[in-house]
Amino acid sequence: MTAELVRGQNHPLPGARVEIRVSAGTPVVAGATLNDAQGRMRDAGWIAHPAAPQLPGVEVSRQAAAVHHLAVDLDALREDVHRVNVLLALPTGPGAPADFAGLAAPFLAVTGLDGEQIASYTVTGLSAESAVVALELYLRQGTWKVRAVGQGYAGGLAAMLADQGLAEAHTLADTINETVAAGMARSVAPAPDRPTRHAPGNRPEAERPTPGGGPIDYRHPRRAASTPPAAPSTAARPGTVPPQGGAADGSRPAAAPVAGDAPGWSMEERLYNQVWGMFEDLARSVAAYRSAVDFADSRMERELDSVLDDPRARVGSAVETARAEAQARHSALVEQARAVLERDMAQLEAESEVVEPALPPALARWDNPVWQAYEPPAEPPMALRVGDLSIPERAGLRIPMLVRLPLERGLWIDSGRLRGGEAGPVDGDELRRLAQLTATALAARIVAVHPADELTLQVIDPAGSAAGALLPLVESGVLPEAPAAGASGVARTLERLTRRVDLVQMAVRNQATDALPPDLDLADQLLIVHDFPHGFDDRAVNQLRYLADEGPSVGVGLLMVADREEARGYGPVLDPLWRSLLRLTPVPDDHLADPWVGHAWTYEPPLAPSGSQVVPQVLRRVVAARHSSGG
Repeated sequence: MTAELVRGQNHPLPGARVEIRVSAGTPVVAGATLNDAQGRMRDAGWIAHPAAPQLPGVEVSRQAAAVHHLAVDLDALREDVHRVNVLLALPTGPGAPADFAGLAAPFLAVTGLDGEQIASYTVTGLSAESAVVALELYLRQGTWKVRAVGQGYAGGLAAMLADQGLAEAHTLADTINETVAAGMARSVAPAPDRPTRHAPGNRPEAERPTPGGGPIDYRHPRRAASTPPAAPSTAARPGTVPPQGGAADGSRPAAAPVAGDAPGWSMEERLYNQVWGMFEDLARSVAAYRSAVDFADSRMERELDSVLDDPRARVGSAVETARAEAQARHSALVEQARAVLERDMAQLEAESEVVEPALPPALARWDNPVWQAYEPPAEPPMALRVGDLSIPERAGLRIPMLVRLPLERGLWIDSGRLRGGEAGPVDGDELRRLAQLTATALAARIVAVHPADELTLQVIDPAGSAAGALLPLVESGVLPEAPAAGASGVARTLERLTRRVDLVQMAVRNQATDALPPDLDLADQLLIVHDFPHGFDDRAVNQLRYLADEGPSVGVGLLMVADREEARGYGPVLDPLWRSLLRLTPVPDDHLADPWVGHAWTYEPPLAPSGSQVVPQVLRRVVAARHSSGG
């Protein structure tokens, strides 16, 4: 039975390892402070926050967001820690709310590793406060408990930290706020003077038409509101659904999944948050299952060892009886864990079935019908789908892999020999061809989700080996000029882009953007590099590294198709380049790991279905939109 706490109430924790899930109606910063027996912080090393998200026994989110998952292992805390405070704070900066007045009340749920909810608390009564200690986990007579606190601070983070005895409270609060504002932990909130992105006209989102005709119904079957509220979702997540499928109170079945049923300012943000929630839920459900199986294995080994250590048990049938009993207990534990996993997977599959058709183009697969009604957007989206992720326990369940826009990290399509994965042996030439096709599919997607005249492609293909893969970009006219060939083409393209980065950086730094040369292309740039390092000398390599490091801040992104082994001749000078890029593969491969539990995820590239003409059709519409706007 879940304990629904009110302010001041407490509840015992059944285990040392818990997760705290936060849902808020606006992006918030989530953190955790540690206190000694007197309720004081010792120093700045006693707080986990976006700039320093991990402490022994505590891990918090690296970003400001409307949904958070905090992990706590009470057994791993320092011995002198007697209390863990869960804090929430509003980020500072343009467009961010000044206080909690008028915002949805934050909701927190404490769960075990199996996802079962232990206690929950809705932080009500906030108004002029911009920071709040929501919960505390505290040690009392050898037992850990959770208490609903709800102590708000009008002075924000600094006042909260000072109240816990931190001398450098203001300095640390500034550091946290600067980290969030600088983009290391970005919140998602449209500026108040801008329209919500991807909202056609003024129609409510529940009436947004689908490509095939008729509206998508975003309404919850048991809610009167036409759109999901920004308050905490009532749709169950994996781990919170009772084993028999009923509600927590046993009074009615669990609510059916609903597209966009997550906190957010717009339907786009709600879907984005929902996809990430599905990813995290899948990761943690599988982690709980694997942990349960490991426990069952180790317990059976201990039981068998104890039997064999007793000489009396070795006589007659005692050993076989003990082995059979241990195996039966092991099987029961594994079956129980498997049943919980199957329950969670079934819910995630049901959620995926309603979320996928509702995704906007930037987040949709190429086979989604939304592309048939595609028109170039008025402004860029907040995120981009760069492929799908799956895990062995449910290979058929694919979660969209999303990256934020603008690209803060370049993308590297690995055309070299893969060391593991799902595809088996692939011929080197075929792997290179698939890598080139993957790069084109990603480039077409990036072009399509930007306004028609706000992104320019630059392509380096020194030996002309990618000519076939580049045909959709060339024939549609999206690529404004022929790919740069040879060493001279490489040098010319890199010189032009590094000059652009230098000029724009200086103009921004000196607040003199009106002094930029009139012939400078101020549209965002995407540089696609094939056959690296062919055609690159030392100067070109250094320029490429410079673009990877400095380009994203002024609208220059990088997409490379390369084999790291072929670039070994440059030695460690290229190691920073590879580390700065997000490595993707042209065939399914299990090279990606998540930041929560370290699972190896199988990545599947975002290629269009074989024989499909969706990519050329979309690119032709981009070019038509450019012509109609005079671009």
